[in-house]
Amino acid sequence: MTRLIVNGVERRYDGDPDMPLLWYLRDEIGLTGTKFGCGQALCGACTVHVDGAAAFACITPVSTVDGASITTIEGLSADGAHPVQVAWRELNVAQCGYCQTGQIMQAASLLATTPDPSDADIDAAMSGNLCRCGTYVRIRAAIKQAAGSIKQAAGDQK
Repeated sequence: MTRLIVNGVERRYDGDPDMPLLWYLRDEIGLTGTKFGCGQALCGACTVHVDGAAAFACITPVSTVDGASITTIEGLSADGAHPVQVAWRELNVAQCGYCQTGQIMQAASLLATTPDPSDADIDAAMSGNLCRCGTYVRIRAAIKQAAGSIKQAAGDQK
């Protein structure tokens, strides 16, 4: 039996241990914000956080996340107020929107470890997340805006 915490809720899974985490999230517990793109970790549409780090859910067997904390787009912020989500809306990043949940999750993971990323940091972190619509300029701008918001909020708490 696999035990994991998904968006703060303890879950147990007693099925196929090789089932990709993506299908567990979408089909077993109904969290459809995480998208299927390629199924081969080439596009990033399925990006979630596993113990705080970005991971491709399409190639992550459920058995490998036993005991882990999983965060999906639904769990990033209950009200959509995470600085990355706010920046995405304010800068109208999404075009078709299909890849955006993966983009947002990857960006949030980047900012958790690199609070003031350079263009090179952003390019490296986001290189596994593809956008068919080519909104990369807006994605970079949103990440920088979110980083500024996080920095400002940290300064306000002092």
